[in-house]
Amino acid sequence: MRPHPILLSLLCLLAVCILPACRKGGEQVVLSDGDTLSLKYASLLHITRHEGYTTVSIDHPWKAGSTLHRYVLVDKDKPLPHSLPQGTLVRTPVTKAVVFTTAHCQLMQWLNAEEQLTGVADLKYIHIDYVHDGVRRGTVADCGDAMNPVIEKIIDLRPDVLLVSPFENSGGYGQLEDIGIPLVECADYMEHSALARAEWMRFYGLLLGREPEADSLFNAVDSCYTVLKSLALKQQKPSVLTEKLTGATWYVPGGKSSVGQLIADAGGTYPWSGDNHSGSLAMTFETVLDKAGESDVWLFNHFGAGELTYKRLASEYAGYSQIKAFKNHNTWYVDTQRTPYFEEVSFHPDYLLRDFLILFHPALGLGEPRYYTPVR
Repeated sequence: MRPHPILLSLLCLLAVCILPACRKGGEQVVLSDGDTLSLKYASLLHITRHEGYTTVSIDHPWKAGSTLHRYVLVDKDKPLPHSLPQGTLVRTPVTKAVVFTTAHCQLMQWLNAEEQLTGVADLKYIHIDYVHDGVRRGTVADCGDAMNPVIEKIIDLRPDVLLVSPFENSGGYGQLEDIGIPLVECADYMEHSALARAEWMRFYGLLLGREPEADSLFNAVDSCYTVLKSLALKQQKPSVLTEKLTGATWYVPGGKSSVGQLIADAGGTYPWSGDNHSGSLAMTFETVLDKAGESDVWLFNHFGAGELTYKRLASEYAGYSQIKAFKNHNTWYVDTQRTPYFEEVSFHPDYLLRDFLILFHPALGLGEPRYYTPVR
């Protein structure tokens, strides 16, 4: 029997109410001194409550056994303890944040923390109404490009923190490291699963003073994701290719990436599932064709410029026509200029999992995809 989309929504809501992992009414976890917050999925993040402060340690995603960053969170309404461990001091709740990533801007809205956003970088890539409304009203500052931000404007804002994305071999953050504002390194995207990445919202909830909201949202996402995942258990497993050429290089998600895990959870098979990287792998077209050219489904992101057709796709690169999913017209894309894909999927992976289920197992009858459009 096919689950009706409305029935699916009710199942997800029911799961939020009955699963043991859920906390009634978004109740906040209260830790005593020295207690470590029990995280269900996240492996890079470690949070421990002490008397007068909380420590947050982030494992280095690219250097096993080392620490990327360590933070010491102290309530603004309380005096600093006489003795604090080493780490970047952050007074919480953060009331003024400059954010360099669109996903974290969206998360702030979901946590009812919109008014705590004071500045953004890469505004042209942020498709969120409250952010653009804030820029127009002058309550949110446009701080320029993430790779070359306007340092003077950031200093004038006097934010409590800067939320930035770390990258392997990036060489650091330039002048941002010299202006005395704590850098919160958002390494959530390097987690090995979508739910592990989403669970970082509990850290951001701590920073923003939105712990109950973060706990409640994560429990809802976790529960709905679990219900959706269960629908794929008895389905056939189509093979899935993702992304397309960027210049001469095809970047595919590593086998331990959140996207790779999402494909598996949706009942798909991924050609690089045996790979141990959580970041991207750089490939030539020939390598991709040899490894994944017979994939049943092809998914990729595309930035605007109108409807995408097979004729137009082949004109971009003639080799695409050799891919099985291209030949069988089972190719789908996300127009990231018009769809809030990058804004939403990091902390609502259940939305993306539902799309994958629709594309991989149309017989389930889950309705229309939220993000994906078929190539015509």
